[in-house]
Amino acid sequence: MNKTIRRTSVFVLLLVFALLIRATWVQYYDGKALADDKYNRRNVIETYAEPLGNIIVAGRSVTGSARTKSGDLAYKRTYKDGELYAAVTGYASQAYAPTQLEGIYQDLLNGTDTRLKTVMDTVTDRRAEPGDVVTTIDPDVQKAAYDALGAKKGAAVAIDPKTGKILAVVSTPSYDPTSLTDANSAASAWKRLNADPDKPLTNRALRQPLPPGSTFKLVVAAAALEDGLYSSVDARTDSPDPYTLPGTTRELSNENPNAPCENASIRTALEYSCNNVFAKMAVKLGQDKVRAMAEKFGFNDDSQDVPVRAYTSVYPSGMNESSTALTGIGQYDVTATPLQMAMVSAAIANGGKLVSPHMVSQITDGGGDVLKNYDDSAGTKQIVSSSTAEQLQSAMQTVVEKGTGTNARISGVTVGGKTGTAQHGENNSQTPYAWFTSYGKAGGKEVAVAVVVEQSDAARSEVSGNGLAAPVAKAVMQAGLKN
Repeated sequence: MNKTIRRTSVFVLLLVFALLIRATWVQYYDGKALADDKYNRRNVIETYAEPLGNIIVAGRSVTGSARTKSGDLAYKRTYKDGELYAAVTGYASQAYAPTQLEGIYQDLLNGTDTRLKTVMDTVTDRRAEPGDVVTTIDPDVQKAAYDALGAKKGAAVAIDPKTGKILAVVSTPSYDPTSLTDANSAASAWKRLNADPDKPLTNRALRQPLPPGSTFKLVVAAAALEDGLYSSVDARTDSPDPYTLPGTTRELSNENPNAPCENASIRTALEYSCNNVFAKMAVKLGQDKVRAMAEKFGFNDDSQDVPVRAYTSVYPSGMNESSTALTGIGQYDVTATPLQMAMVSAAIANGGKLVSPHMVSQITDGGGDVLKNYDDSAGTKQIVSSSTAEQLQSAMQTVVEKGTGTNARISGVTVGGKTGTAQHGENNSQTPYAWFTSYGKAGGKEVAVAVVVEQSDAARSEVSGNGLAAPVAKAVMQAGLKN
């Protein structure tokens, strides 16, 4: 063999080796990336080749699967009472990425979760039978919240303080997830829902923090009692009325000019929602102590999973004393989700202990065997002392019995609450947000509820936490304390 042939042979052999290496790379490395690519049509075809697993509420599936009439996608997702449970389930769409529980547990629900595979599935490389997600949602509580909110734009969250189980997550206006499931019609529904100025796709209960207004006064009161600034909720405070914000000439007044807010105790200040008391209290404590207490309750936590990731509720930093005063009444840059304010009431109702809120109790395989249980007592934290919690409970009961929260009273039930009316827009130019956070106890049962109403058909002069949000909370507590 002459030199030219030998060189050609070596070159061809190198090309063959290079081709083999490239083929191996594509097969074992690029192949996985291509297989996992969200635009890979084969993944969608495989996902909808068989019925999906279900999301369960009180033993009943609120999801399903239906055979399609044409195309390469054999099945599509369906929903029962879709608008009622949209803030819980989210949607599984042939056209868009899944959301909420549908997104978090998509591998379990479509059968690709490795925990579902049997030995035979592994041998045959067959997709496993899908699993189910069992929620903590109480259908009666969920429906009570949904019906009570009605045409209002707002949200409600209900929690069992003893266990952390989330009993209801409602956001209105809602939407029917079924409208987004079919690839042939999803685009038009998506366009319509996103064009709606009321943003029905936004989960207001978990993912829209707003100024909490006077409901935040509970956090400031907790900080003051824990710090020893005041010995009890009935101790006299040093609170001029009106209160001049430090470093300014601006006087902070109260909604009710005739309320006994001058030097009022914490109980009286919560009863009448005295701005001067809590603004002065926040300044006296200092922003660091108020922030520390807020963070104990869950503010500034950017990893709050229930298991849906909730948006962060914020207590700001780097403020002057004037701004710190405004945070004392839940304004300036303080924001909170209804979930967060329900957590505040839940911890107070539970003797100062906050059990991590969760809305999934277990996940199961296709045969109903439990793959994972979510312990109701996991992540319990002592937020405030039992003494502080008892005093705040007593003061919150005064708010409902004879203060600003009388619309939440329930015969035969111990109810504590706090109203809030938060400014909205520059110089409060837009309709204020109406808040109510509360707890109810009866017959050994407990429920903590937070409600926010962003917009309703009420006149601006009638917008208040007691007028709009408290009746919703009352309906939710009644459902949660049934029997």
